[in-house]
Amino acid sequence: MQQTSDGGGPISTETRINDRIRVPEVRLVGPNGEQVGIVRIEDALRLAVEADLDLVEVAPQARPPVCKLMDYGKFKYESDQKARESRRNQHLTVIKEQKLRPKIDPHDYETKKGHVSRFLKAGNKVKVTIMFRGREQSRPELGFRLLQRLAEDVTELGYVESSPKQDGRNMIMVLAPHKQVKPTKGKPAGDDVPAEEE
Repeated sequence: MQQTSDGGGPISTETRINDRIRVPEVRLVGPNGEQVGIVRIEDALRLAVEADLDLVEVAPQARPPVCKLMDYGKFKYESDQKARESRRNQHLTVIKEQKLRPKIDPHDYETKKGHVSRFLKAGNKVKVTIMFRGREQSRPELGFRLLQRLAEDVTELGYVESSPKQDGRNMIMVLAPHKQVKPTKGKPAGDDVPAEEE
């Protein structure tokens, strides 16, 4: 199964360990990261056996290759766990979008806030966009105040990852969920309905 030829580069990306390392000498690193120096492969393998560890090639391109004494099974398990966690986080990072007008009536605001809260509870980021039309563009503070109010209203569920920024006719803010948000059951959406901004 192993088809490495002497003098050729590594054919597969699989990490070579112990007697699969076919070179005359290696630069050896101890189990705690200490530099041992350049040693013959036979000596490196003997040290690995004596320490009940594996000899693992960590930098095959180096001359001579760098090898480290370690518990390869544990190392591979931890690497796989990190890779799996990283993939899971990538899949979970979803950005939802909510669009609001700077002059929004209280009922619409509560509805939009409910959507934002639901997205944050589900672990999603939310891009909140205020859309200005006509003369509203001369009153950016309306959009800024609305975004601030929304951020304060959902502060238990998320935080402002990207502060309000003007982007052409729009103002954009990104909210991100707190780590491990626990959904709140049966909590009212908020007793005080904010008055419409002028």
